[in-house]
Amino acid sequence: MSGHSKWATTKHKKAAIDAKRAKAFAKYIKAIEVAARMGGADTSANPALDLAVSKAKKNSVPNDNIDRAVKRGAGLTGETIDYTEIMYEVRGPQGTALYVECLTDNRNRAAAEVRTAVTRNGGTLADSGSVAFMFERKGVAEVTKTDGLTEDDVLMAVLDAGAEEVIDEGEVFTVVSGASDLPELRKALEEAELDYNNDEPAFRPTMQVALDKDGAKKFLKLADALEELDDVQNVYSNADISEDVMAELEADD
Repeated sequence: MSGHSKWATTKHKKAAIDAKRAKAFAKYIKAIEVAARMGGADTSANPALDLAVSKAKKNSVPNDNIDRAVKRGAGLTGETIDYTEIMYEVRGPQGTALYVECLTDNRNRAAAEVRTAVTRNGGTLADSGSVAFMFERKGVAEVTKTDGLTEDDVLMAVLDAGAEEVIDEGEVFTVVSGASDLPELRKALEEAELDYNNDEPAFRPTMQVALDKDGAKKFLKLADALEELDDVQNVYSNADISEDVMAELEADD
């Protein structure tokens, strides 16, 4: 029985990883299509497309998928790509807030799917503006940790590029800047030969809400349901789940 249980758990984890990988690919493809639609298919003349393609390649999106996305977005295949960005504001357990970024070609579908995911998983759709004020638009880059690399090393590399803080988040150092300082931040990281990822504008909470085990379990269920939706690009939140609480949740799995 334990062998079967272990196999089922392993299979479930692999399925979850595969699903997240497919979702990540879709996110990068959408970004390429939008950039190509706005500025054309030539990466040398379209900085936004050049960046979107670079990110996709960095995250192992196949070249064929990238090429097709560029052509689709630029209108070279006869298809019409017209995405709309929509932000949804959600209240979660124990006073948490979620700010949900969607990129969709069908507003009605996106609204219905978000509403269903929220109501079925213990959340509440909030009025416009009631959650947004809790978040700030920032530039964010995650620097890969390597042997000997310290928080101070990263800070010295990015200090003159508009970096506001460097946060040790376990597996990475997260560098936060003003959203408009992101190009300079990337340049500084490259000049310092620091490997980085997830370099993009993001909404960061101005304050966080600590969750206990019960609240964390409910919150993760809600956040996962939203992140699984095809139209959802990012889910930002002010939830703070401590290492101790995460350990309790993992012990229950």
